[in-house]
Amino acid sequence: MSERSEVQFGTTRIPFSIRRSQRRKTVALTIEPPGRLLVTAPFGVSVDKLNGVVRSKAPWVVERIKRASDRPPPPPERELVTGETVLYLGRQLRLKVVERAGDEPPRMRKGWYEVPIPPGLQGEARRREVHHRLAASLRGHAALYLPKRLAALCRRARIKAPPMVVREQKKRWGSCDARGTLRINWRIIQAPPSLVDYVLAHEVAHVEHPSHGPAFWAALGRIMPDYEARRAVLRRVGGKLEW
Repeated sequence: MSERSEVQFGTTRIPFSIRRSQRRKTVALTIEPPGRLLVTAPFGVSVDKLNGVVRSKAPWVVERIKRASDRPPPPPERELVTGETVLYLGRQLRLKVVERAGDEPPRMRKGWYEVPIPPGLQGEARRREVHHRLAASLRGHAALYLPKRLAALCRRARIKAPPMVVREQKKRWGSCDARGTLRINWRIIQAPPSLVDYVLAHEVAHVEHPSHGPAFWAALGRIMPDYEARRAVLRRVGGKLEW
């Protein structure tokens, strides 16, 4: 039977699982999806000792758990065939794959997201081509939309808009580097504008507060008082944005 324990850090309860290993000489803390703490320890180390280790690392653990919970769940398998749903700013469009010679770009019209591909592709090659063209199209829309949305958000908050890069990110919706540059996952363009704004506000708050400490959450609350509700929605719908 697996061992479990928990410690209290302020008002936050930190439960964790314990895995014993003959190979380990020291205690290791790992955050596993969707934000659970696993403590790997040698045989013979008491649970009280492990509680002390977790307690000493509590600020790091809480930050990592919150960060992990913001990550989208594993993506569902998509066939990417005509009739599947494509999301754009929260709107549900229908994918329409059309075989067409030339290099015509995808476009949205009358409730459809039309993706032209070269004639004759079958099976996995066809799916990969649709994936490539659809992702490139959405990323292009994100590159145009997100900077404008960031500027509007910062104007409302009366703060200077930081530089931003729209990019591919598999494990998070956004990040902020040491120079204050935001890196935003293009996939967020599929979410409703309210969730786009949450991701942008979250990373803007990181410009002054790199860690998820009390000062960070206070700053985010000043920019977006209802951030907790938006964050909860993003955690619930995030899997639909990954493919």
